[in-house]
Amino acid sequence: MRGGKMKKIIWITALFIFCSSVIFSTLGEAAISKDEKSIDSVAIVWTSGDPEVAKKMVFLYAYNAKNRGWLENIKLIIWGPSALLVSRDKEIQDWIKKLDEVGVELYACKWCSDHYKVSLLLEKLGVKVIYYGEPLSKLIQEDWKILTF
Repeated sequence: MRGGKMKKIIWITALFIFCSSVIFSTLGEAAISKDEKSIDSVAIVWTSGDPEVAKKMVFLYAYNAKNRGWLENIKLIIWGPSALLVSRDKEIQDWIKKLDEVGVELYACKWCSDHYKVSLLLEKLGVKVIYYGEPLSKLIQEDWKILTF
């Protein structure tokens, strides 16, 4: 190749690299700004009656996310068979108390807990027992992150 042609290729390559770095840098800044504005809130809808799911997924995540400051606002919603599990398992009840102590907000679907006849027990554990369909819909409208187990 002749010297002039080689210089042109080098300049075009350098210009391409510079423009690419500016574009990707700007995109990265936009992503950071968006993350900084995002809502730091999650609602965990726990429906599973499986104690392993509760102990090894739901409770560990909710506890660590709150205790380690990963998220500011965490609501745990006990819904369906999980309400019955709470009533039958002392270790699960201990976890509910532990979550309450670190500041996880605890709720239960009143219809479900009444159906399983466990509303009073849940309330004694510090769980707010309310009809939760409408509040969950509002959380969705407010862009809360929703996790289901």
